[in-house]
Parts: sequence; structure tokens; C-alpha cells
Amino acid sequence: MIDDPRRPAAWTGAVIAGGLLLLWILWDQGLSSAIPVALAAVALGGLIGGRRRAQPPTRTVAGTPRHAVAEALLANIPDPVILVDRRTRVLEANPAARALLPALHLSHPLAFGLRNPEVTDAVEAVLSGGPAQRVSYETRVPMERAFEVQIGPLQVPDGLGAGAVLFLRDLTSARRLEAMRVDFVANASHELRTPLSSLLGFIETLQGPAREDVAARERFLEIMRVQAQRMRRLIDDLLSLSRIELREHVAPTTVVDLGGLARQMVDAQAHLAAAREAGITLAVGAGSYRVQGDADELTRVIENLIENAVKYGGGEIRVGLAREEDPRLGARIVLTVADDGPGIAPEHIPRLTERFYRVDVASSRARGGTGLGLAIVKHSLRRHRGRLTIESEVGQGTTARVTLPEYRGGADQGA
Repeated sequence: MIDDPRRPAAWTGAVIAGGLLLLWILWDQGLSSAIPVALAAVALGGLIGGRRRAQPPTRTVAGTPRHAVAEALLANIPDPVILVDRRTRVLEANPAARALLPALHLSHPLAFGLRNPEVTDAVEAVLSGGPAQRVSYETRVPMERAFEVQIGPLQVPDGLGAGAVLFLRDLTSARRLEAMRVDFVANASHELRTPLSSLLGFIETLQGPAREDVAARERFLEIMRVQAQRMRRLIDDLLSLSRIELREHVAPTTVVDLGGLARQMVDAQAHLAAAREAGITLAVGAGSYRVQGDADELTRVIENLIENAVKYGGGEIRVGLAREEDPRLGARIVLTVADDGPGIAPEHIPRLTERFYRVDVASSRARGGTGLGLAIVKHSLRRHRGRLTIESEVGQGTTARVTLPEYRGGADQGA
């Protein structure tokens, strides 16, 4: 690249400032957050220098002004970046910052657009010659979001003196994932602790007062067997969910016939339905219903939906398969499982696929539910590019609807 030998002092100062900021972040925070902040510093410095210079801007070999390059660089930094002068007036902000803070305007005080005393105090401390600061910032409207604001000193170009650069790192997703992890561990621990405590209690009773009581021993052993099966189901579901999540990004390559899987599951669940005084009917048209998928996972999807209908619905369980043409998505296979049960209140429906979420905790446990069945269904369908919708009204039963892309290729590649 051939540059004008008269390199503008503003650009040089911006590069030096960006380099110093990079060294500071590398020392204090690590490489992962250093790169975007340093790029932001250089881009902001170059942009302001380019805008404020009276002389023609230095151009790259392609003839593009340096401030235009800096502007493009700043626009492509995905996190909000703001530059303020020594009086905390906003000198520049990238599109992400403007979208987050609509009240932020150039030449206006930062506090007009970012009303947070902790952030304002941290900026003032940096502008007063203090060390770099890191504070938290949260928004409530239009949605809850959490940010870590990293504030560092920056020498503003063209003799404007000391300034500061604010880099807002979005922590919303990380905090949600952490909350989900904590809830998951707490729920799993609770679900395992309950049957385990029951087992330990009966073991102690059999070793002590009921040692010679044959009738009590038989009754307690049956309860212990039921509790052990409950723990095994929970562990099996946890392992299944873990395996599915690990492979969620890997699309299945085999071709399976949903009609055959549905027939197998209806036959397998007939005894459970009879025990609960429910019936199961299957409506499948002629021909095959082929999808590209994992036979074991799709079998588990159908099994979980039928089990839910039998355990929590009842009446006549209607399983159906049909084809439909979606003008946007193309040919689809639709699996429906409907029951005549008590139905589900609308406030519960959006949360049914959450891990361990139950409409009625006591009823679910009494029926042997683990609270993971629909979570497994949801993640399996994600892997298969499918979709689950649940429709229900209180007193009118529930219908679960699964849609999957129909396979219209050549010969079957699998089961």
C-alpha cells in the first residue's frame, strides 16, 4: 500500500491510542475482549480524525478515504461502542449503540442517552485519569438485556484532549444459559433426591423394625422397586436429552417410514392405554410416509407424545399421519396425537417443552413422568428440521402436531 508521506497526526494518534488500549485489555481482561475494543478505538479515532481534518483525507491505494474505512470497520463491530470527550459529550457511536440507545445523539452528554449512575461515575473516573473501569448495565425496555460496560481512556484526535471509549458486551445469552444450567441442576437433583430418600428410608426400616415382618418387607420392596424405576427413567431421559443435544447440529442421513414407526408405537402402547381405560386408534393413509431422520429418535418422539396423551389425557387417543403442501416449505409429513382429556390452560402451553416443567407436579410424578419428555421431543425435532405445536383448551382435550419435511429422493437409505 502506497500512502501519502504526510501521514495525518490524527490517524497516527488514533493508532497509538488503539495500541495502548489493546495492551491494557490484554493485561487486564484477556485476548477475547481485547480485539473488538482495540478495533473500536482505532476506528473511532480514525473516523473522528477524518471528519474533523480540514486538509484532504489520506487515501488508501484503492482511493478510499481512511475515515471511510474506519467508518466501515466501526459499523461492523456487532457490540455497542461509544466514544466521549473529556466533557462526556458523545463524539461517535456505532449502529449497534444507536440501536440500543435511541436517545443517544452526537454532541449531547452521554447521560442523555445512557441513564445509569454507575456507568456515568465510571466514565468520570476514567476521564479524571483513573484506571480502566468495568461496570454492569441492564435494560428493561423493550426487553431485559444485560451488558458489561468496559470503559478505557483514549486520546481523542485533533487536540481534543483525553476521552473515553465505552464497549458494551452483551451478557444476556450467557446469563440465560447460566440460569438454565442452575435450574437444570437444581431440578435434576431434586428429582433424584426424592426417590433416593424414599429408598434409604425403606432400607433402614427393613434393617430395623421390619426385619422379621414378611408382609411389610414385601410391601416395602415393591415401593422400592417403583422408586428405583423412577430414578432409572429419569437417568435414561437425561442421557437421551444429552445425546440429542450433542448431535443437534448434525442432520440425519437415513430415510425412515413414519407410518411403520407409528404402527409399532400404537401397538406397544396399547397395554398402557388399556390399563388406564383409554383406547388408541391409528389413521394412516395408503403409501409410505418417508422422512430423512434417525429411526430411534423419531420412535422416541412418537412414544413420548402417545404416552403423554394416555397418561394425562385419556379417552380416545387418535394418532394420525397425513401429507400437506406448504407453499413456502414444500411437502410436509404431519403426525398428530389427540386426546379427550381435561386440556391445558393457555398460560402453560408455551412452557411445556421446558426441562422439568409440569402443569401439575404431583400428578405427573404419580403417573411416572420425568418432566423431560417434551424437551426430548423438541430437541429431536430441531435436529430433523421439524416443528412441534400443541393446541389445547380446558375441557376440550389436547392435540400435539409434528411436521417434518417429506423425503422425495430415491431409494431408502436406511430403516
